[in-house]
Amino acid sequence: MDRLNLMTIFVAVADQEGFAGAARQLRISPPVVTRAIATLEEHLGVKLFNRTTRYVRLTEPGQRYYEDCKHIIAAANEADEAAAGINAEPKGHLVVTAPVLFGRLYVMPSITEYLERYKDIEVTALFLDRIVNMLEEGVDVAIRIGELPDSSYKALRVGQVRRVLCASPAYLAKYGMPNSIDELDKHQLIASMAINPNIDWRFEENSSSVNMRIKPRLRVTSNDSAIEAAVSGLGITQLLSYQVAPQLASGALKIILSEFEPKPLPINVVHREGRYASAKIRSFVDLIASQLREKFSEVFSNVT
Repeated sequence: MDRLNLMTIFVAVADQEGFAGAARQLRISPPVVTRAIATLEEHLGVKLFNRTTRYVRLTEPGQRYYEDCKHIIAAANEADEAAAGINAEPKGHLVVTAPVLFGRLYVMPSITEYLERYKDIEVTALFLDRIVNMLEEGVDVAIRIGELPDSSYKALRVGQVRRVLCASPAYLAKYGMPNSIDELDKHQLIASMAINPNIDWRFEENSSSVNMRIKPRLRVTSNDSAIEAAVSGLGITQLLSYQVAPQLASGALKIILSEFEPKPLPINVVHREGRYASAKIRSFVDLIASQLREKFSEVFSNVT
């Protein structure tokens, strides 16, 4: 059995946490799986799995080898796609990640259209309000909001969002409009820990960045809850413009103190480039980049 097939079996055992599960996934017999792992361990001179009657777990060397094998298998698949031609029909499994609300509002429609367009594609959508490690979690495409660290990934800028202060007209009628960020401590504040767990709000004053430690009356763990509380008239919150675009358009919320907003945050589509262009990644990036640029020109016109 060639090395790539051995690696494929090894990755399946690690993913399924068992020899029987890997055999079912690959549609081969359990003895073939057992022999493949034994051959690899003998070749490498290390133990790849800790085995008991109850579980199969990667050893420390096995974990490192697992990550390397995934990259090698992915590169081999990309090479196959490149050899098949740049216009080959996208196929396989695509993993996409984005922030929760952004994913639901702006990424999911593109995924739906992508799946309808390409019948041999499967998609896993990881909508999480945290930075996903693309390498460790096997992510192909990530939509990132904010400045990007230096990396080997390719990034395509598709727009930007503002960090806005907003409140309902009813709240402002009852408690008045603050005229400066210093007056915020006299108001009821709603802090979303999804956007900033440190309860610091960012502003810009006299061309300098300001981080203000606030004392919120309400702390919530989701942006949706912060929006709902603000719309109900409970207080002032700071969120990203896309998160409150519908409420701003309807008049349920109003932007305040816009002259103190920090610089806009860029939106980037980040993806693995690799030595070979992957048809599934290339086609999805082209689709979502085009649609996000179009959608965010509309969002900006509504929010400004």
